[in-house]
Amino acid sequence: MSALVLGHPKISAPLRAPMVDGADHTSPASDNLEEAYRVQINAAMEKEAQRRVTESHDPDEISRLEALSLVELFETEDADLIPALMARLGPVRAALDGHGGALVVALATIEETNSRRRALSLVIDLDGACVSCGAAPGTLKGIQDDLLMDSEIIEVRFSSEMLEWFDELQRDFVLKHGGVVFV
Repeated sequence: MSALVLGHPKISAPLRAPMVDGADHTSPASDNLEEAYRVQINAAMEKEAQRRVTESHDPDEISRLEALSLVELFETEDADLIPALMARLGPVRAALDGHGGALVVALATIEETNSRRRALSLVIDLDGACVSCGAAPGTLKGIQDDLLMDSEIIEVRFSSEMLEWFDELQRDFVLKHGGVVFV
């Protein structure tokens, strides 16, 4: 089975060909080829992730959860809050599911947006083996980006307690290059 079918979101195509003698020998044609390859791989990975999520979760239930108001679920302390948050995740959900992981809301508050709508400010923790995985920086960024697509979420940060699960190299990497905030 190829790596493409298994899906490896942490593997990406090289951005540019190596430089020789200090000169950049890439051409517009090679840039176009790299971009076409990147788009094709991303589409295949997203399709595979969606297939895995659909196999593991009822699409009707996902639709029901996506239709629920996150603010109302939080206010009423409804048990559907976590499933509703999980339903809003894109391809990163397949990675969480694959490691037996799930979101944990460590802290949430309701904030008012500039347009005077109420939205959640979240501090997220994770459970399952997904936290100690080498793909964690990409997983965290994917979670953040997917959740921020929802109009009822204004901010996503991560619990600093998660940093204790990483070794020193992983911790330094996620803090410097992860694109997420820990509190």
